[in-house]
Amino acid sequence: MNALAIPPGAMLRVVGDVHGDAVAFRYAVAAQDRFIVQLGDLTDHGPDSPGVLRLMFELIDQGRGLFLLGNHDLKLARVLAGQALRDDRVAQATAAQLDPALRARMMQEVARAPAWLLHGDAVFVHGGFHTDMLAGPAPPLGLDRPRGALARALYGEPTGRMQPDGFPERSLRWVDRIPDGLTVYCGHDRRSSDGRPSVRAGAQGGRVVFLDTGAGKGGHLSWIDLAPPASAARPLRRAAGGYSRS
Repeated sequence: MNALAIPPGAMLRVVGDVHGDAVAFRYAVAAQDRFIVQLGDLTDHGPDSPGVLRLMFELIDQGRGLFLLGNHDLKLARVLAGQALRDDRVAQATAAQLDPALRARMMQEVARAPAWLLHGDAVFVHGGFHTDMLAGPAPPLGLDRPRGALARALYGEPTGRMQPDGFPERSLRWVDRIPDGLTVYCGHDRRSSDGRPSVRAGAQGGRVVFLDTGAGKGGHLSWIDLAPPASAARPLRRAAGGYSRS
């Protein structure tokens, strides 16, 4: 299957982590004039992961959307492939809800889902930014454990410590490496204190918009509409400590 890409000149709707909230996702993607860029983690936790997958695959078939690879999407595919994983109870529960056709389609789509997309002056990614993402498309991942920029794309930047809730603590040092003029749109972590998408500026002048507001896990689904880039992104040149626009 061919890799997915954003159509040139498309009006975009960027949708955060869905986590099985099919009702909210259907409402989010109802705009027929917008191409949907979903930031990963379609499944798990919420009441209707199969419904979310069916709707996402309809959008792909109609040329109306794509999803970025999230850590839950990869974990589900690995479970479907029969891999033994640590703490896969949530993914196993989701897998049990999928019929054979949906299982097969999920495996196909995970195999070609981009880990990140650079589009004009925006980067779309699930977990976090890495400067290697500015060099071009993500390499194929397969079902292996991701490394380097691929690991950053799916998991963010762990500190190596665990939080009281049992989840890894994650650093936001990568925000300060976003070049001036670039905006990163990501999900993965709930960074909002008021239920709205959270915006954070970095030391080099770039910024990040966090769009995970807890859908499927007691919160709600958020999205943001974007106009097409005014022009092609100016090329990035490597500078001391990072990248800059030329």
